[in-house]
Amino acid sequence: MATVSPVAGTRRPSVWPPSAKMPSELVIEEHPSPNSGARRDGARPDLVVIHYTAMATAKAALERLCSPEFEVSAHYLICEQGQVFRLVDEEMRAWHAGAGQWGEVTDVNSRSIGIELANTGATPFAAAQMDALEALLTDILARHAIPPERVIGHSDMAPLRKIDPGPRFDWKRLALQDLSVFSTNLEGIEPNEVRFVQDLQAFGYPETPLEALLPAFRSRFRPLHHGPLDGRDMALAHDLATRFPVDRDDLTA
Repeated sequence: MATVSPVAGTRRPSVWPPSAKMPSELVIEEHPSPNSGARRDGARPDLVVIHYTAMATAKAALERLCSPEFEVSAHYLICEQGQVFRLVDEEMRAWHAGAGQWGEVTDVNSRSIGIELANTGATPFAAAQMDALEALLTDILARHAIPPERVIGHSDMAPLRKIDPGPRFDWKRLALQDLSVFSTNLEGIEPNEVRFVQDLQAFGYPETPLEALLPAFRSRFRPLHHGPLDGRDMALAHDLATRFPVDRDDLTA
């Protein structure tokens, strides 16, 4: 595991008010990244997107996220040991999501807060890291009134090109604390590709061919399952669409 030392920097105070629910044990270190800009059209965050860094060390990820050469960033980076760095103020638009969509939101960067987790994608996420993520999400969701169903993975909004946070990320753990959503509907439904795609679009996924959509969906909701679309996939997708329909009428791109 990498040990990351904070780099001195200056930052103007955030316009977002501190939350009374911020756990006292969560310490956020400032490490400003130049890779950000204004949120477009006065947008405010109503999504949280979770990523993994896919790099060998947290130190390497921190350097890349703060390098003007690579033009990528996130609002937060959480190291394996639970150390949390704020790279971009929440009122600013970090460059973490790229091309993709959730519901009708196509400029995800302007409508989201991005959280990077130091992980290669090949190992489980450390307990201290998950503890820090839960504390951070509790604070973010409370301050911005973001519902749990709008905490998503990078692969949810960009299933054609992204796989993070991957099948080792514990979405069920977050859902048990109302920090995301999950489904355990066990009653199968007759497989129907068109209906499956429609249900996932109703939940928020972008229009995507089944061959890319099914792996992205399973990575989050059935990480150990493989094979063709089945009744359990159908039941889970329908449950999500029914309980957590994305409100497309109230969302703007």
